[in-house]
Amino acid sequence: MYAWPASKVPVLPGQGRDLSIHDTATDRRVTLTPGPVARLYVCGITPYDATHLGHAATYIAFDLVQRVWLDTQRQVHYVQNVTDVDDPLLERAAATGEDWTALAEREIALFREDMTALRVLPPRDYIGAVEAIADIVPLVERLRDSGAAYELDGDVYFSVESDRHFGSVAGLDADTMLTLAAERGGDPGRDGKKNPLDPLLWQAARPGEPSWDGASLGPGRPGWHIECVAIALDHLGMGFDIQGGGSDLAFPHHEMGASHAHVLTGAHPFARSYVHSGMVGYEGEKMSKSRGNLVLVSRLRGAGVDPAAIRLAVLAHHYRADWEWTDAELASAEGRLAAWRAAVSRPDGPPADAVVEEIRAALADDLNAPAALAAVDRWAADQAAGGGGDTGATGVVSRAVDALLGVAL
Repeated sequence: MYAWPASKVPVLPGQGRDLSIHDTATDRRVTLTPGPVARLYVCGITPYDATHLGHAATYIAFDLVQRVWLDTQRQVHYVQNVTDVDDPLLERAAATGEDWTALAEREIALFREDMTALRVLPPRDYIGAVEAIADIVPLVERLRDSGAAYELDGDVYFSVESDRHFGSVAGLDADTMLTLAAERGGDPGRDGKKNPLDPLLWQAARPGEPSWDGASLGPGRPGWHIECVAIALDHLGMGFDIQGGGSDLAFPHHEMGASHAHVLTGAHPFARSYVHSGMVGYEGEKMSKSRGNLVLVSRLRGAGVDPAAIRLAVLAHHYRADWEWTDAELASAEGRLAAWRAAVSRPDGPPADAVVEEIRAALADDLNAPAALAAVDRWAADQAAGGGGDTGATGVVSRAVDALLGVAL
């Protein structure tokens, strides 16, 4: 599966700083020092509806991670999946009478357009669950044959008790895990499971649903968590630098995936750090497809909103914060964008070195994008007040905003 085109990232004078970021698994700040190639895995969409602002906030957050690493003169190996077969997709297709593959293809294409417009740097590897099935099946067989998984009426479940590290990613108590598992795609109430939290690895073929050759597993399709494990192990290996996604993925998705990988490889950890973005709300509730309270990136673009303003509206909030989208958010971002573009349109301006370093320092400090924006605001205000005089400063600031914040001025 192909991703989307990459916008060119300007190279800045000097060198960026190593990223210090909040790790969910330890609940503390860690300073990441990847090798020459930093490794990042971010969980992708289930393509049954269009990109909303919650999606945009997550992918913009991890786009900042890429940009900080690139500024340290590292390469980045970024991998993202697409869950292009799953219950919500099949349910939406059945409800609308549309072929599920056509629905998925259309929404993936729209997601690519939205990411391109928002200037989110693409993953090096963009992998659909369907194309990874040949890699998933042997992993499920290995887990079953080792005793870490078991069959139940033709389905195969992972035993969470087979991983002594289970629970170390999200750090939740049993009651909370049971509640979230029921809310987020699990089936803790199914009779016959060894542990209510045990997640599905392979679902046997159901009438009227797509299925694939599962070798000794029989025809069926993969569970959600094992999909990302197979893709990450194949493309990044164990111990990659960041596994990322929205905060609602810490449990069960990232917890279960880590346990699958620990048992499969005998190594720990699956990822060196787990990083999660906050939730975006609208009209008093978390923005989600199931609630239908979506503000879609494509509709904003269709209404003539500059994607740079959408990106700035997202960046005005710390990536770990929960916040709510309003018209005022967009208006503020549009005003900021206009002020910045006016500031860099002049042939000279206030010295640029300090603002570039302020942006770098803010982003290295747990991706503090609001502080980075405030630094550019101050520079633009100085420019408006007549503080110019440094020939070339406007070009340096413009390139820094592009390279580090992903906003083209």
